[in-house]
Amino acid sequence: MLDVKQIMDLIPHRYPFLLVDRILELEENKRIVGLKNVTVNEPFFQGHFPGFPVMPGVLIIEALAQTGAVLMFKSKPEWKGRVFYFGGISDARFRKPVLPGDSVRLEIDLTGQRSSLVKMHGKAVVNGEVVTEADMSAFVAEGNLPG
Repeated sequence: MLDVKQIMDLIPHRYPFLLVDRILELEENKRIVGLKNVTVNEPFFQGHFPGFPVMPGVLIIEALAQTGAVLMFKSKPEWKGRVFYFGGISDARFRKPVLPGDSVRLEIDLTGQRSSLVKMHGKAVVNGEVVTEADMSAFVAEGNLPG
């Protein structure tokens, strides 16, 4: 539905911190499904862990949050150019490691919104199994990014 160039038009993240490769499904103000293809060339694998590369859990959560940001910027075009900040993370669970070669399906459901504060539930799924899930909140900051 959206390719990486279209994602970069919506959120400010860039290599090496852009963690969403494609958007597969999107229902404005409701839900979104993204995709992250994990390769052995990811820079974080150099130190996490040498000889046994595992995607850091915090980066899986970040990939979910970036997917949620795409949902909100597509749902609220007036927010374009602003920054979507984490407000909180709760009930995070890491059930299985994400390894090189995995395709991670990033599923976000919008669970609440008040003004610029957004609440979401995210699940990261590999081969039909939930590997990570969390409840997250985020907010859109006033003002626009420079440039």
